Formats: sequence, C-alpha cells, structure tokens
Amino acid sequence: MNIVVCIKQVPDTTEIKIDPVKNTLIRTGVPSIMNPFDKNALETGLQLKDQYGGKVTVISMGPPQAKAVLREALSMGADEAYLITDRAFGGSDTYATSYILSQAIQKLGTFDVILGGKQAIDGDTGQTAPSIAEHLGAVRLTYILDLKVDGNKVIARRQVEEGIEVIEAGLPVLCTATKESNKPRYATIRNKIASLKAEIPEITLADLPGSDITKMGLKGSPTKVKATFTPKRSADGVTITGNNPEEIACSLISRLADAKIL
Repeated sequence: MNIVVCIKQVPDTTEIKIDPVKNTLIRTGVPSIMNPFDKNALETGLQLKDQYGGKVTVISMGPPQAKAVLREALSMGADEAYLITDRAFGGSDTYATSYILSQAIQKLGTFDVILGGKQAIDGDTGQTAPSIAEHLGAVRLTYILDLKVDGNKVIARRQVEEGIEVIEAGLPVLCTATKESNKPRYATIRNKIASLKAEIPEITLADLPGSDITKMGLKGSPTKVKATFTPKRSADGVTITGNNPEEIACSLISRLADAKIL
C-alpha cells in the first residue's frame, strides 16, 4: 500500500505578521512546527502501514527550512520525504498549493491513500487537501476518526454535526484527519538519528514539466487579499433586574424579541 501524507510547516505563534505590500504571511524569524492536524494524519498513515504494510511518503511545500518538519515525520516512522520548493511556487493560495501538490504526487507514482490534516492552523481554510483530490480525480473523505482497508476499498468513521458517519469508498482515496482521530506517536531515538542523516530530495518546477505554470504561485492564485486588519470588538453590557427569576427571564425574552434575535 502506497500512502502519501501531506504536511505543512506553520508558525508556532498566534502573533502572525502580515507583509503589508504582498498581504502574505511573514515567516522569517517566526518559530515553526508541524501543523498539529497533519501530525494526526501522519499517525493515521503510520497505523495503516503497521496494520496492512506498505510505504509512507511525506511531502511538504515550502522553503528549505520546511525540511525540519519532514525530518520530524521521518523520526516518527515515515519511510521517505520530499520537499516541493521553487521560487515560482511562492505566494500560492490554497488552489495553487493543491495543484502543485497534486502534480508532485503524480510524479511520485501511483498511490492508494493520501492523508492530510483537516486544516492548517495558520490559514484555517480546510481547502487544500480536498482540492488535491479534485485535481487528481480521487474520492475524498474529510474529518475521519479512523480508517480501515478492506480489499480495494476503505471504511471510515467520519465526524459530522449529527454524530458519527460510517462510509465506504474505493481506492484511491484522500482523507483528512482530526485531532480526535488519534494520539500521534513519539519519535524513537534511532529514527531521530536516522532522520538527521536522511537525504530529502527536492521537487522543483523543472521536475514537473507537464504542469500548468499559470496555476502556480501568486499570479496563479485566484484568491486576492486586498487588505488585512485586526477587527475591533466592543460590547455594551446591560444588567436586567427584577423581583424574581421569572420576571427577569420575561424581561430578557422581551429585549431579545425587540432586537429580533428571537
């Protein structure tokens, strides 16, 4: 079984800095970590490998510093890792990123399962992984809690608003994992040492000759950020009084009805 896990290096802070000219994230000088939901996706892939055999390949798109999270993935048990990096990919939005990742996955060969986190904690869109499935023409199952393989199909439990949904899908399939999916394993000392010595090949634009460059980078991104700002929040509190709880409740309901909230 060939399992591909998409991981992302994200800022380890809530104080995100924005380039005022490009309206993109400034990552220089900001501590980075592996996106937590992607770590759940990696654990799902490693569990599939433990149970059914096969190979786990991790990929990440970003600058050279993103190799740090790829080495972390290798230390957790992934078999190989690739960094997708090129100046032409810079500034890609979720659409462009998903297209580039899909092209890289096709270059790596056939796959059975692609995994990713439900969203990244920096952008919070939850769009990239499902969009990869669209580019590849694969089935997608989002918000999975666990995944089992039965022949040429998978059986997944999904978290939905109404509860838990059990669904079957044929291979190949793309799935996104949630925090509730599992508890990511710790890296072993042996794997950590091996990951420091491991070669992490880079996939650049030159390695994707059949790709459409108009779907890459800042110019190939349909999302355009016109401005960024920190929203200002203010609230005026109102104290509702009365002789007893029933009177206070009636007064509250009346106020909510007048405000057309009820």
